[in-house]
Amino acid sequence: MKKTKILIATAIVCIATFVAIAADHIDAPAVTGGTSDITDFYAFSGEDNSNIAFVANVQGLLLPGDTGSASFDENVLIEINIDTDEDAVQDLVIQAIPRDGRMYFFGPYATNSTDLSSSIGTTSSIQGVVDITQYGENAITATANNMTFFAGPRDDPFFFDFDQFNSILDPDNSASSFNDPGIDKFAGTNVLSVVVEVPKSMIGGSGNINTWVETKRKQ
Repeated sequence: MKKTKILIATAIVCIATFVAIAADHIDAPAVTGGTSDITDFYAFSGEDNSNIAFVANVQGLLLPGDTGSASFDENVLIEINIDTDEDAVQDLVIQAIPRDGRMYFFGPYATNSTDLSSSIGTTSSIQGVVDITQYGENAITATANNMTFFAGPRDDPFFFDFDQFNSILDPDNSASSFNDPGIDKFAGTNVLSVVVEVPKSMIGGSGNINTWVETKRKQ
């Protein structure tokens, strides 16, 4: 197996049985404005209920068409961890790494590693590749080994009244309620998304899992 040493840059622990959401959005000082910054992570049943879709978003608050700076970093590995037996230790991983305009996927495959470093499983028997969708293009997807893949910019719908949240935290502000309906605070901004849809049979069968995502930077 070819091994590439990767060190952890940031991680969001996210908890899922079918649906999970966690958000960072440049809150972590160590990765603010960096290419390893995780914004959101989702896991949910696919349109085909026998599948689970994983969505990992990085690099939030991107302006549409900002092709000069908004691109996946070839030195950053996106790693989806899957715990199938509820012991809070990953049993399987799905890895995604960009190269020359394409996103390469490895796994899900079994791992015993709980270290803050990873090796890319380039000899994994289950893997796929998809062209990275560019701004203005229709979404490009690819299917291999009963899995479906996507990578590229997407709109960031963040329906949270962030201004009111900050106001409530201000002891000198008398406001006490959020706007209803909610406000898409990040309207007009994008994230870079990595999406992989996987049959439940590949990750324990039932789909009842815990899952979290990490980004790891090449050493």
